[in-house]
Amino acid sequence: MKANKIKTHELEKCYSICPLTYKGAEHILVAAEKVNKCLMFDLDGNLEDTIWDEPGGTMSMVQIPGTDGEFLATHKFYSPNDSKEAKIVHVSPKGDHEWEIKTAVELPFVHRFDILSSNGVNYLVGCTIKSAHEYKEDWRTPGKIWVGVLPEDMSGVDKEHPIEMTVLKDGLMRNHGYCRVEKDGRMWAAVGTDNGIFKIVPPEEKGGEWTIETLTEDAASDMTFADFDGDGEDEMLVMTPFHGEIIKIYKKADGKYTCVKTFDKPYEFAHGIWAADIFGKGTAIVGHRKGERDLMACTWNGTDYVMELLDHNVGPANVRIYDKPGNKVGLISTNREINEIAFYELENE
Repeated sequence: MKANKIKTHELEKCYSICPLTYKGAEHILVAAEKVNKCLMFDLDGNLEDTIWDEPGGTMSMVQIPGTDGEFLATHKFYSPNDSKEAKIVHVSPKGDHEWEIKTAVELPFVHRFDILSSNGVNYLVGCTIKSAHEYKEDWRTPGKIWVGVLPEDMSGVDKEHPIEMTVLKDGLMRNHGYCRVEKDGRMWAAVGTDNGIFKIVPPEEKGGEWTIETLTEDAASDMTFADFDGDGEDEMLVMTPFHGEIIKIYKKADGKYTCVKTFDKPYEFAHGIWAADIFGKGTAIVGHRKGERDLMACTWNGTDYVMELLDHNVGPANVRIYDKPGNKVGLISTNREINEIAFYELENE
């Protein structure tokens, strides 16, 4: 597999990526981790708009299902050491190059969040990396998983009328990893922590109970799912420990995940991660932010799981695969360590 870089843009500490359907077309949002902009691009990487200039601190962005250009985003999560003022904001278009930004819920230390849909109800999931902070690298207070119902009409939501959130699970150390999974008509999420990886499933009916299942008790920084070997069952690729250098593959057997592959090579500060079916093969795009700072594709070669180099010395923070017209496969990587937003097209070699 080859990655052809077709367009780049400079954005200091570029980080978060989000697809956005707006005005009948597909777009991609990119926002910065530090105090900086959120930008909107077309699928070829052409800059279309600036959504905001600051405050940044954007770990996650998610479009509200069924809307024309409305999305939620985190603001003011600048690092695990500077996120006491973190919150989720509601962003909506109000005209050409005009965007309204309102507080949806103040949620200190919120790192990842998402919207999970179940039987017509949209649920907001917020994962706080910790719950308090007094000094650098203060990890004494575990994080939590928060959940709430996303209002059908967001017009009344603001700082004084926030979305109501309740704690689904607490006691989670370094609550960092998150992956949405859509399988067999259901939507659920995996949450990665020092305590392990947890599967959370929204209620089947509004007012029902969430379910929580422990997938592994091994520490996880990030994870994703793909059917690498084509046996019909998704494997789980895991980066471990928190911001660590080890990448593992887990297979599910008899209802349990077991590690079947640990890559010998260390990938220092493993971080960017996204899985998709690419050229008919289950594939995970992964990156790491220190050392060789490579962008890679993990695939199955018929006998083993292997890493293919796509780009070198770029330091991806996040990556995303998307479809392009003409049966082309697009890849965007926020190459944070060189302040580069990079758009690629993948080629099957």
